Amino acid sequence: MDFRCNKILDRIYNLTAEADKFIDEWFDGTPYITAHTSGSTGRPKAVKLLKSDMLASAASTNRYFNITEKSTLLCPLSADYIAGKMMIVRAIASGARLYMEIPGNAPVHYDYGNIDLIAVVPSQVPHLLDDKSILARLNYVLIGGASVPNDLAERIIDSDVNAFVSYGMTETCSHVALQKLDKCNNGVYEAMPDIFFSKNETDCLIVNSTKRSFEKLQTNDIVNLIDERHFIWIGRFDNVINSGGIKVFPEEIEQQLSSVIPDNMEYYIARGSDEKWGEAPVLVISDAVSDTAQLLEVVRNSVKSKAERPVRIIVENIEHTASGKIIRRHFV
Repeated sequence: MDFRCNKILDRIYNLTAEADKFIDEWFDGTPYITAHTSGSTGRPKAVKLLKSDMLASAASTNRYFNITEKSTLLCPLSADYIAGKMMIVRAIASGARLYMEIPGNAPVHYDYGNIDLIAVVPSQVPHLLDDKSILARLNYVLIGGASVPNDLAERIIDSDVNAFVSYGMTETCSHVALQKLDKCNNGVYEAMPDIFFSKNETDCLIVNSTKRSFEKLQTNDIVNLIDERHFIWIGRFDNVINSGGIKVFPEEIEQQLSSVIPDNMEYYIARGSDEKWGEAPVLVISDAVSDTAQLLEVVRNSVKSKAERPVRIIVENIEHTASGKIIRRHFV
């Protein structure tokens, strides 16, 4: 084993099998590692990522959060996926202490002292908010892997914790933009220090960097581009519903419905066929309700425009990726 690897292992605690495997791959002498996409927009696929790109990403995040060799990081995520891998690379790049935990919805199993940065998925956040002794020790909370529901975002903002929602993908070596969850943000994502943005003719975001090998990466994310450093995410191009010639974004409808869908019920908006409009929104829910017609009426009255009103409700088992993202059926 490379002496550098031994030095890294001295700074990583509670090493999991997945983390051990990744560290071996990091020091195997090849210029890249193999990661896998989440599978939320199709079957998971293997992606080769340059280690130089991962180091550039880690340096950018460390700079943003002021992570140094004096810092303490906590990662309750699997190193099988990019978020877990990148926490290890951030520790390698900065010399920070890193504590690993086996993934679960109740992270922070021990008192690690003050934690400068913890990376979590949304399902792990309620546990942090429920335990004030944990919350008081967290400097920055990095949330990724899936969207943050409105009610959870409100709880985070009320807690005054320094929480950031990440935007990125496996191909960009984790996040390229962050959104601070506070009362002043209004959904704006800010580029990482080495990133700037543009968009194409369909309003899909283009990620640009002079320090990473991809240089210019086209996404399928429709955005409101404020300037080359800031944007507001609207939705996925491949999710758009063309209802009578009007483009409808499922993600925008879902935000409007967050206050009327029963607690603990999962849901999403899918594209469905409609005799009058060709396509129309359909609400997919995870649990049956006693009065579907009544729920549909409430839902239809809760959205801004007629084109956004779901035409029917479907009850089905909703599947998820390993990071907790809902796997959408695009057409129901």
